[in-house]
Amino acid sequence: MRLYIAEKPSMAREIANVLKNPQQGYGYIKTSGGIVTWLIGHVLKQVDPDFYDEKYKSWNDDDLPIVPKQWKLEVDPHTAEQFEIVKKLIAQADEIIHAGDPDREGQLLVDEVLDFVGNKKPVKRILLNALDETSIKRANANLRDNQEFFNLKQSALARSRADWLIGMNLSRAYTLAARRAGHNDVFPVGRVKTPTLALVVRREREILDFKPVDYFNIRATFQHANGNFLAQWKPSAALQNQPNETLSADKKFLSATAFDSEGRLINKSVAEDFAEKFSTEPHEGKISSYKTTEKKESQPLPFSLSTLQIAAGKAFGYTPQQVLDAAQSLYEKKFTSYPRSDCEYLPTTQFKDALNILSHLQKTEDKILNQLASHADLKIKSRAWNDKKISAHHAIIPTLKPMTGGVSEIEQNIYSLIAKNYAVQFYGLHIYDETKVEVKYKAERFTASGRVVKVQGWREFYLAAKSKSDDEIEILPQMKNSDEVTCENVELKKSTTKPPVRFSASSLVQGMKDIHKYVKNAESKKQLKNVYGIGTEATRAAIIDDLIKRGFLKFMKDKNKKNLQPTEKAFLLIDALPDEMTYPDATAIWEDKLHSMSEGDGTLEDFLAGQVDFTTALCRKAKSAEINAANDLPRCPRCKSVIIKRKGKNGYFWGCSNFPKCRATFNDKNGKPDFESKKNNSTNFNFGGIISSADF
Repeated sequence: MRLYIAEKPSMAREIANVLKNPQQGYGYIKTSGGIVTWLIGHVLKQVDPDFYDEKYKSWNDDDLPIVPKQWKLEVDPHTAEQFEIVKKLIAQADEIIHAGDPDREGQLLVDEVLDFVGNKKPVKRILLNALDETSIKRANANLRDNQEFFNLKQSALARSRADWLIGMNLSRAYTLAARRAGHNDVFPVGRVKTPTLALVVRREREILDFKPVDYFNIRATFQHANGNFLAQWKPSAALQNQPNETLSADKKFLSATAFDSEGRLINKSVAEDFAEKFSTEPHEGKISSYKTTEKKESQPLPFSLSTLQIAAGKAFGYTPQQVLDAAQSLYEKKFTSYPRSDCEYLPTTQFKDALNILSHLQKTEDKILNQLASHADLKIKSRAWNDKKISAHHAIIPTLKPMTGGVSEIEQNIYSLIAKNYAVQFYGLHIYDETKVEVKYKAERFTASGRVVKVQGWREFYLAAKSKSDDEIEILPQMKNSDEVTCENVELKKSTTKPPVRFSASSLVQGMKDIHKYVKNAESKKQLKNVYGIGTEATRAAIIDDLIKRGFLKFMKDKNKKNLQPTEKAFLLIDALPDEMTYPDATAIWEDKLHSMSEGDGTLEDFLAGQVDFTTALCRKAKSAEINAANDLPRCPRCKSVIIKRKGKNGYFWGCSNFPKCRATFNDKNGKPDFESKKNNSTNFNFGGIISSADF
């Protein structure tokens, strides 16, 4: 008997329908092609620390770090019934088809069940990137040996165990540190969650500390024999770093005080002096450089989940979780392919479906999408079709099933985004001439740039033309080096620096994806430029959502309701943690190693050894972490931890929060600890300062 094990019931139903003659059983479906059953996500979970040893029910610094010698799983009580059904079917099967989602977690959640029950039967892998009938039939005809995905499973195991090591140990370590400072909250620390939260906290501090500064730009209109053009003054590096002797005697200055660290002119007097200088005779200048280069702009790639979440956030203000939910629904309705993809490319075998997909898209009510699909050229094959870029899954695209309604507004909008990025693959390159001009005028450099579109290509129906920057014009007159020009007008423009923009949920996903921009170490920044970010396509939205639900992030209440702000609790946690946990350097490197492990580079054992070393070092740091005391509570004179007022059988007293390491107690005197009384003691007492694993 052939047994298919799907990741979820909806997927099982679609497989069963394709296998023909589905007959519903209890927890499975019988078909002409075998039995189809399902899991409900992870039906197994990692055990809590107290499963390994009862003493871990109470949280104690001296027990950290907790490192299992042999990792153990247990059946989740919520899914125990379905697990037993799957277990019995595995025992009866002759062959098993692994039908988990085509990603790291999908691979693990079926494999861990097979390992848990000690399966020895042969296992094949079906990779379902879409749930329409054609895609399922094609995948079922191309089953692969499940052993080919061993490295993917090892990568998922490494991620799962690393998250347990850091989450269980550092959450305990820093919660205990916070308790010693009088705080009663549990402070969850996560390998990905914490550096993500730190991005928002640091951005908020930049905004709070921001002081606006005026700066000045000088632009000049130059007359050339073939026409006028506008150019902007570019102060030289020498001018910015040396005294400028060309100014009038009463306005000499050290230019380092006139320019900020980004080279902006911030001294109004100096700006006015230069504007005056450029306005006086002689007005003659010369073209010192005139270059025209043909540029070719490729079509935007089809979407991965992250790029879809970012685009939908910008276009519609949707949160990452809303986008994931909509994409998942479209997938289950068979309108689009697998949503949790980190890939932006397509296999060449998929190209043969293009004619039918584009034909369906021509019938949609979205006018732009209709035009895109109607004018698509199937003779064009964009860079998206690349087998070398494909692993277990490909980019998110429309399926062969036409959109027939029955979708929500958000699903319709998400479908349109996905479909447009697919249809644009059948358009030519956008080609334009880019011209850059430099003018030498009064020993200073002025620049201008412009572009002339030669071939609209994919931009014809897809995107509006790019906005021009201050020193970019659409068309420049034809010129050549050494041509003479005359300055006709000088304009002094004042601008004001703006604070950094707060993260929205979608831009935070982009921050997690482009994490190399936020690492602290300069060498790591270079190394991680091409890293896959922190978190996965499947988890980023959930991580942000969890930070909001736990009260570490909140949406602003003013007109910028889409933007995120950290709460006081977030500041407290990030300030308590060392840089190793709040900056993404280590996490980004780990994510890169996890990705490499999925491709066969690196071992589970080596990765976890590094995680144990990291966790041990941070647990040690937590013991001496300095956290601001809650409500200015007094400190213990013996160990400097906060002392807390308690009620005992003989009335109120004050006890050290560092119990049981410090057993100091102090009498209560008018609502304050009496540090002078000789009756103070350090007897063995127990107060509710220790938390159990149920709090995590």
